[in-house]
Amino acid sequence: MIAAQGGLCCLCLRAPAVHVDHCHTTGRVRGVLCFNCNVGLGLLKENPDRFRRAAAYVEGNLWNPTLVAQGVYRQPS
Repeated sequence: MIAAQGGLCCLCLRAPAVHVDHCHTTGRVRGVLCFNCNVGLGLLKENPDRFRRAAAYVEGNLWNPTLVAQGVYRQPS
């Protein structure tokens, strides 16, 4: 699996693949990750909705308030 990934983490594609990642529900191995990406998945509790919100946040799309009145903003729902 590591050779098939070119020896690199299948998420960041930069760091060495050293941690076998698996689904904690099924036990199925998904790939081999670097330490940081493996920890990141764990900290986000392997929750796809959290990953999508994190991506939107990093891309600047999550918090994009609308000015309603001077000094008053409406947060998107």
